[in-house]
Amino acid sequence: MSNRRGRAGRALLRALLALLACAPVPAAAQDAAALTQQMVIARAAEVYAARLNDHVLDGDARFTARVNAIAATLIARARRDYPETADWAWEVHTTNTPDQNADCMAGGKILVSLAYVQRLELNDAELAMLLAHEIEHAALRHNLKEYQQALRLDPRWAARPFLELEHAVDNDSGLMDQLAPTNYEQEVEADREGMLLAWRAGWPAAQLAGYFKKMYRGSVSPRRSKPDYPSPQLRWQAARELAATLQKNYVQAPSEPLH
Repeated sequence: MSNRRGRAGRALLRALLALLACAPVPAAAQDAAALTQQMVIARAAEVYAARLNDHVLDGDARFTARVNAIAATLIARARRDYPETADWAWEVHTTNTPDQNADCMAGGKILVSLAYVQRLELNDAELAMLLAHEIEHAALRHNLKEYQQALRLDPRWAARPFLELEHAVDNDSGLMDQLAPTNYEQEVEADREGMLLAWRAGWPAAQLAGYFKKMYRGSVSPRRSKPDYPSPQLRWQAARELAATLQKNYVQAPSEPLH
Protein backbone atom coordinates (compact mmCIF):
# COMPACT_ATOMS: atom_id res chain seq x y z
CA MET A 1 0.00 0.00 0.00
CA SER A 2 1.37 3.46 -0.91
CA ASN A 3 1.78 6.11 1.77
CA ARG A 4 -1.06 8.09 0.16
CA ARG A 5 -3.45 5.13 0.37
CA GLY A 6 -2.25 4.38 3.89
CA ARG A 7 -2.97 7.95 5.00
CA ALA A 8 -6.40 7.75 3.35
CA GLY A 9 -7.15 4.48 5.12
CA ARG A 10 -6.14 5.91 8.49
CA ALA A 11 -8.25 9.01 7.85
CA LEU A 12 -11.25 6.83 7.02
CA LEU A 13 -10.71 4.79 10.20
CA ARG A 14 -10.55 7.96 12.30
CA ALA A 15 -13.76 9.18 10.69
CA LEU A 16 -15.53 5.88 11.44
CA LEU A 17 -14.33 5.92 15.04
CA ALA A 18 -15.58 9.48 15.42
CA LEU A 19 -19.00 8.46 14.09
CA LEU A 20 -19.16 5.54 16.49
CA ALA A 21 -18.22 7.80 19.39
CA CYS A 22 -21.11 10.12 18.51
CA ALA A 23 -23.64 7.33 18.01
CA PRO A 24 -26.27 7.02 20.73
CA VAL A 25 -25.59 4.35 23.31
CA PRO A 26 -28.37 1.75 23.41
CA ALA A 27 -30.66 2.34 26.37
CA ALA A 28 -29.95 -1.11 27.81
CA ALA A 29 -26.19 -0.38 27.91
CA GLN A 30 -26.46 2.86 29.87
CA ASP A 31 -26.09 3.12 33.63
CA ALA A 32 -29.27 3.37 35.67
CA ALA A 33 -27.94 6.63 37.11
CA ALA A 34 -28.59 8.24 33.73
CA LEU A 35 -32.25 7.20 33.79
CA THR A 36 -34.58 9.40 31.72
CA GLN A 37 -37.95 9.01 30.08
CA GLN A 38 -36.18 8.96 26.72
CA MET A 39 -34.16 5.94 27.86
CA VAL A 40 -37.31 4.17 29.00
CA ILE A 41 -39.04 4.84 25.68
CA ALA A 42 -36.01 3.72 23.67
CA ARG A 43 -35.74 0.50 25.65
CA ALA A 44 -39.50 -0.11 25.33
CA ALA A 45 -39.17 0.14 21.55
CA GLU A 46 -36.43 -2.51 21.62
CA VAL A 47 -38.46 -4.86 23.81
CA TYR A 48 -41.63 -4.29 21.80
CA ALA A 49 -39.89 -5.13 18.52
CA ALA A 50 -38.57 -8.36 20.04
CA ARG A 51 -42.01 -9.23 21.43
CA LEU A 52 -43.64 -8.79 18.05
CA ASN A 53 -41.37 -11.50 16.67
CA ASP A 54 -42.87 -13.92 19.21
CA HIS A 55 -46.48 -13.38 18.13
CA VAL A 56 -48.60 -13.95 15.07
CA LEU A 57 -49.72 -10.38 14.51
CA ASP A 58 -52.96 -8.90 13.23
CA GLY A 59 -54.26 -12.30 12.14
CA ASP A 60 -57.92 -11.34 12.48
CA ALA A 61 -58.43 -8.39 10.16
CA ARG A 62 -61.83 -7.44 11.55
CA PHE A 63 -60.63 -7.42 15.16
CA THR A 64 -57.48 -5.53 14.23
CA ALA A 65 -59.52 -2.86 12.46
CA ARG A 66 -61.81 -2.59 15.49
CA VAL A 67 -58.89 -2.18 17.90
CA ASN A 68 -57.19 0.38 15.67
CA ALA A 69 -60.36 2.45 15.33
CA ILE A 70 -60.93 2.58 19.08
CA ALA A 71 -57.26 3.15 19.84
CA ALA A 72 -57.07 6.01 17.32
CA THR A 73 -59.77 7.94 19.19
CA LEU A 74 -58.08 7.37 22.53
CA ILE A 75 -54.65 8.28 21.16
CA ALA A 76 -56.04 11.51 19.70
CA ARG A 77 -57.44 12.37 23.12
CA ALA A 78 -54.19 11.42 24.86
CA ARG A 79 -52.24 13.67 22.52
CA ARG A 80 -54.41 16.57 23.67
CA ASP A 81 -54.30 15.72 27.36
CA TYR A 82 -50.62 14.72 27.45
CA PRO A 83 -48.72 16.85 24.90
CA GLU A 84 -45.58 14.72 25.27
CA THR A 85 -47.41 11.81 23.64
CA ALA A 86 -48.02 13.79 20.44
CA ASP A 87 -44.43 13.05 19.40
CA TRP A 88 -44.57 9.33 20.16
CA ALA A 89 -44.28 6.76 17.40
CA TRP A 90 -47.50 5.00 18.39
CA GLU A 91 -47.97 1.40 17.26
CA VAL A 92 -51.00 -0.86 17.65
CA HIS A 93 -50.97 -4.60 16.97
CA THR A 94 -53.19 -7.53 17.87
CA THR A 95 -52.39 -11.13 18.68
CA ASN A 96 -54.32 -14.25 19.60
CA THR A 97 -51.89 -15.45 22.26
CA PRO A 98 -54.00 -16.83 25.14
CA ASP A 99 -51.73 -15.60 27.96
CA GLN A 100 -51.64 -12.03 26.64
CA ASN A 101 -54.34 -9.49 27.51
CA ALA A 102 -53.37 -5.92 26.62
CA ASP A 103 -50.60 -3.50 27.38
CA CYS A 104 -49.17 -0.20 26.25
CA MET A 105 -45.45 0.21 26.71
CA ALA A 106 -43.68 3.53 27.13
CA GLY A 107 -43.77 5.49 23.90
CA GLY A 108 -47.18 4.15 22.87
CA LYS A 109 -46.44 0.54 21.91
CA ILE A 110 -49.76 -1.33 22.19
CA LEU A 111 -50.47 -5.06 21.95
CA VAL A 112 -53.98 -6.50 22.43
CA SER A 113 -55.10 -10.14 22.57
CA LEU A 114 -58.20 -11.27 20.70
CA ALA A 115 -58.42 -14.27 23.04
CA TYR A 116 -58.73 -12.02 26.10
CA VAL A 117 -61.33 -9.75 24.51
CA GLN A 118 -63.35 -12.74 23.37
CA ARG A 119 -63.13 -14.43 26.76
CA LEU A 120 -64.64 -11.39 28.49
CA GLU A 121 -66.97 -10.64 25.55
CA LEU A 122 -66.02 -6.97 25.57
CA ASN A 123 -68.12 -4.51 23.62
CA ASP A 124 -66.53 -1.40 22.11
CA ALA A 125 -66.89 0.75 25.24
CA GLU A 126 -65.41 -1.97 27.43
CA LEU A 127 -62.56 -2.49 24.99
CA ALA A 128 -62.00 1.27 25.04
CA MET A 129 -61.72 1.12 28.84
CA LEU A 130 -59.15 -1.67 28.62
CA LEU A 131 -57.09 0.29 26.09
CA ALA A 132 -57.43 3.57 27.97
CA HIS A 133 -56.16 1.93 31.17
CA GLU A 134 -53.07 0.70 29.35
CA ILE A 135 -52.51 4.01 27.55
CA GLU A 136 -52.58 5.79 30.90
CA HIS A 137 -49.78 3.59 32.22
CA ALA A 138 -47.61 4.96 29.41
CA ALA A 139 -48.89 8.55 29.47
CA LEU A 140 -48.38 8.80 33.24
CA ARG A 141 -44.80 7.52 32.92
CA HIS A 142 -45.42 4.61 35.23
CA ASN A 143 -42.38 2.63 34.06
CA LEU A 144 -40.06 5.59 34.69
CA LYS A 145 -41.58 6.20 38.12
CA GLU A 146 -41.20 2.55 39.05
CA TYR A 147 -37.51 2.60 38.13
CA GLN A 148 -37.03 5.86 40.02
CA GLN A 149 -38.64 4.34 43.10
CA ALA A 150 -36.34 1.32 42.82
CA LEU A 151 -33.35 3.67 42.79
CA ARG A 152 -34.65 5.46 45.87
CA LEU A 153 -35.16 2.16 47.66
CA ASP A 154 -31.64 0.97 46.83
CA PRO A 155 -29.29 3.66 45.43
CA ARG A 156 -26.70 0.98 44.62
CA TRP A 157 -28.64 0.26 41.42
CA ALA A 158 -27.51 3.64 40.07
CA ALA A 159 -24.00 2.30 39.42
CA ARG A 160 -25.28 -0.71 37.48
CA PRO A 161 -26.51 -0.99 33.88
CA PHE A 162 -30.10 0.03 33.25
CA LEU A 163 -30.73 -3.41 31.77
CA GLU A 164 -29.95 -5.00 35.13
CA LEU A 165 -32.33 -2.66 36.91
CA GLU A 166 -35.03 -3.40 34.36
CA HIS A 167 -34.58 -7.15 34.90
CA ALA A 168 -34.61 -6.81 38.68
CA VAL A 169 -37.84 -4.80 38.69
CA ASP A 170 -39.57 -7.69 36.94
CA ASN A 171 -37.73 -10.65 38.46
CA ASP A 172 -36.02 -9.85 41.78
CA SER A 173 -38.53 -10.98 44.42
CA GLY A 174 -37.11 -8.72 47.13
CA LEU A 175 -37.24 -5.61 44.99
CA MET A 176 -40.65 -6.56 43.64
CA ASP A 177 -41.99 -6.81 47.20
CA GLN A 178 -40.65 -3.34 47.95
CA LEU A 179 -42.21 -1.95 44.77
CA ALA A 180 -45.60 -3.58 45.36
CA PRO A 181 -47.21 -0.47 46.94
CA THR A 182 -46.04 1.64 44.00
CA ASN A 183 -47.50 -0.82 41.52
CA TYR A 184 -50.77 -0.98 43.46
CA GLU A 185 -51.12 2.81 43.35
CA GLN A 186 -50.30 2.85 39.64
CA GLU A 187 -53.05 0.32 38.88
CA VAL A 188 -55.60 2.40 40.79
CA GLU A 189 -54.43 5.55 39.00
CA ALA A 190 -54.57 3.91 35.56
CA ASP A 191 -58.13 2.72 36.25
CA ARG A 192 -59.28 6.18 37.29
CA GLU A 193 -57.44 8.22 34.69
CA GLY A 194 -58.20 5.65 32.00
CA MET A 195 -61.93 6.03 32.56
CA LEU A 196 -61.60 9.81 32.48
CA LEU A 197 -59.57 9.63 29.27
CA ALA A 198 -62.08 7.38 27.53
CA TRP A 199 -64.99 9.45 28.84
CA ARG A 200 -63.42 12.64 27.46
CA ALA A 201 -62.95 10.78 24.17
CA GLY A 202 -66.70 10.20 23.99
CA TRP A 203 -67.71 6.95 25.68
CA PRO A 204 -70.39 7.01 28.42
CA ALA A 205 -68.88 6.36 31.84
CA ALA A 206 -71.43 3.72 32.79
CA GLN A 207 -70.56 1.71 29.69
CA LEU A 208 -66.85 2.03 30.41
CA ALA A 209 -67.42 0.68 33.93
CA GLY A 210 -68.84 -2.45 32.33
CA TYR A 211 -65.29 -3.62 31.63
CA PHE A 212 -64.60 -3.93 35.35
CA LYS A 213 -67.87 -5.75 35.90
CA LYS A 214 -66.94 -8.36 33.32
CA MET A 215 -63.41 -8.63 34.68
CA TYR A 216 -64.88 -9.16 38.17
CA ARG A 217 -67.28 -11.83 36.96
CA GLY A 218 -64.57 -13.58 34.95
CA SER A 219 -62.03 -13.70 37.77
CA VAL A 220 -61.30 -16.91 39.69
CA SER A 221 -60.49 -14.79 42.79
CA PRO A 222 -62.69 -11.70 42.45
CA ARG A 223 -62.30 -10.57 46.08
CA ARG A 224 -58.59 -11.23 46.45
CA SER A 225 -56.24 -8.27 46.36
CA LYS A 226 -52.50 -8.67 45.97
CA PRO A 227 -49.78 -6.42 47.40
CA ASP A 228 -49.26 -4.98 43.92
CA TYR A 229 -52.81 -5.23 42.57
CA PRO A 230 -56.30 -4.33 43.81
CA SER A 231 -58.92 -7.05 43.64
CA PRO A 232 -61.40 -7.14 40.73
CA GLN A 233 -64.12 -6.40 43.29
CA LEU A 234 -62.40 -3.21 44.45
CA ARG A 235 -61.77 -2.12 40.87
CA TRP A 236 -65.41 -2.72 39.92
CA GLN A 237 -66.59 -0.78 42.98
CA ALA A 238 -64.30 2.17 42.24
CA ALA A 239 -65.37 2.20 38.58
CA ARG A 240 -69.07 2.28 39.54
CA GLU A 241 -68.46 5.15 41.93
CA LEU A 242 -66.50 7.18 39.42
CA ALA A 243 -69.06 6.58 36.68
CA ALA A 244 -71.85 7.71 39.02
CA THR A 245 -69.90 10.86 39.90
CA LEU A 246 -69.34 11.71 36.24
CA GLN A 247 -73.02 11.22 35.53
CA LYS A 248 -74.16 13.22 38.57
CA ASN A 249 -71.70 16.09 38.18
CA TYR A 250 -71.75 16.30 34.43
CA VAL A 251 -69.76 19.41 33.60
CA GLN A 252 -68.14 18.61 30.27
CA ALA A 253 -69.71 17.08 27.21
CA PRO A 254 -67.39 14.59 25.53
CA SER A 255 -65.48 16.43 22.84
CA GLU A 256 -65.62 13.71 20.21
CA PRO A 257 -68.93 11.79 20.47
CA LEU A 258 -68.83 8.25 19.20
CA HIS A 259 -72.54 7.41 19.33
